[in-house]
Amino acid sequence: MRVGVDARMYRESGIGRYIRNLLAHLQKLDQENEYFIFLLEKDYKTLDFQKNFTKVKADFRWYTLTEQIKLPILLNQYKLDLVHFPHFNVPVFYKGKFIVTIHDLIHHRVSMKRATTHSAFIFQLKQMGYKKIFKTALEKSEKIITVSKFVKQDIIQHYNINEEKIIVTPEAVEESFITLSKKLNKETEESILKKFDIRNPYLFYVGNAHPHKNVESLINAFLKLKKNFKYLKLVLAGHDHYFWERLKNEYKHEDIVYTGFVTDVELIVLYKNAEVFITASLEEGFGIPILEAFALNTPVVCSNRTSLPEVGGGAAIYFDPTNIDDMQSKITQVKTNKNLRKSLVEKGKKRAALFSWKRLARQTLRTYTSIHESSTST
Repeated sequence: MRVGVDARMYRESGIGRYIRNLLAHLQKLDQENEYFIFLLEKDYKTLDFQKNFTKVKADFRWYTLTEQIKLPILLNQYKLDLVHFPHFNVPVFYKGKFIVTIHDLIHHRVSMKRATTHSAFIFQLKQMGYKKIFKTALEKSEKIITVSKFVKQDIIQHYNINEEKIIVTPEAVEESFITLSKKLNKETEESILKKFDIRNPYLFYVGNAHPHKNVESLINAFLKLKKNFKYLKLVLAGHDHYFWERLKNEYKHEDIVYTGFVTDVELIVLYKNAEVFITASLEEGFGIPILEAFALNTPVVCSNRTSLPEVGGGAAIYFDPTNIDDMQSKITQVKTNKNLRKSLVEKGKKRAALFSWKRLARQTLRTYTSIHESSTST
C-alpha cells in the first residue's frame, strides 16, 4: 500500500503535534507499507524518516490557491492508494482516495468575528471558502478521523454524515514531555519560577487567547478570588499575538503574569508548581493541556463545555464557563480542600494513562488498511 501524508504543518503547534506523533508511531508500527511524507522545504531539508518513509518536497502554504492547484498535481505523480490529510484543507480538485482528520468545528459553533483582524468583507469571503472546502473534504473522504466523540457528534449534526464513516482516535500526552519532566531538578524549577517572578501560589492556564478560549472570564474570576486570597497569582502562558496583547492592555495587574511563549521545560515547571490548572474554554475539539496537567500531578478545574468532560472524566472539577461565580466557587473548592486535591491528583494520573499516541497510530493504520483492502477486493 502506498500512503501519502500531508505533513506540511509538521512544525505547527496543535495540528503539528498530531502529525509528529502520528508519524513517529507509524514508523514503529509499520515497516511494510510505503509512505510518502509531503513537507515544506524547511522540513524536507532537516527531517529524516525510516527507509519505507519517503520525503517529498511540497512547499505550498496552506489556505492558498497554490495549495489547491499544485498539491493535487504533485500527489498524482506518486500513484498513491490513499492520502491522509490531517486538517480540513483538502484540495477540492484532488480525485484520489483520502481520509481527513477533523480536530474541531470551532468556526461553525463560535462566532469568529471578534477573533479576526480582517475587514468584514474579507472575513466573510474567507468563511465562505472555508465552509466550501470543509464540506467537500467531509463528503469526498473515504473516512473521517476525529479526536473526540464530541467532534464526531458535531460533524453528524452539522453535515448529516453517517456515523460509521467517522473514526474517533483520542490524542494523548507526548512521551517526550513526561520523560523531560523526570529529568528536571529543583534548581532548574527555582530558576524558571524566578524568571517569571513567581513566588506565591498561582493558578495556571496555557493556550491562546482567542475569544472562544474565554480567558477574559478566567481573569475576572481570578480578580474576584483575590478578595479572599490576597497572595494568589494567575499565570497565563501562550505565544504573544493580537489577542494576548489586547488582554495585557485591558488587564494590567501586578498578580497576573503573562509569560508569552514558553519552552517545554518552562511549561512543565509551570504545570508542576501550580495549585490549580484551569481552562475556561467555550469550545475545544480535545484538550491536551488537561491531560498534561493530570500527568504532572496538578489538580484540574475546567469548563463543562464540549469535549472537555470527555477528556477529563471524573478526574477534574467542572464549572459553567459563562458563570464567573461558579468558576470562582469551584476554584476555591479545590484550592482549600486538601483531601479533594489529593483525590484529583490520584485520579488525574490514572486518567492520563488511558490515552496513548501509539493507540491513535494503530487505529489510524487500521483505517488505512481497511480502506485499501475494501478497494482492492472490489
